[in-house]
Amino acid sequence: MAAQQQAFQVRITGRVQGVGFRDWTAREARLLGLAGWVRNERDGSVTALFVGPEDAVAAMIERLWKGPRLASVSDVTSQVASIAEMPAGFRITD
Repeated sequence: MAAQQQAFQVRITGRVQGVGFRDWTAREARLLGLAGWVRNERDGSVTALFVGPEDAVAAMIERLWKGPRLASVSDVTSQVASIAEMPAGFRITD
């Protein structure tokens, strides 16, 4: 039986741009087998969509609190997202 798929949109704030956060997020998400995307926002935050098994999505959200070595995360907020179709792989967007 396949694991239940979940989708969450997440906003990460703090020192999260210019520190390799998107590349790190994409690597971690791929390691966990998640689909979705990550992007920088104009306000200095990073937004991501994670789609995959519940335990993998939860693990990714937990990892975001630490981020890459040079990051300093001040907040991670997440909300359930609805998706029209399953994204193919995980990508960095503009």
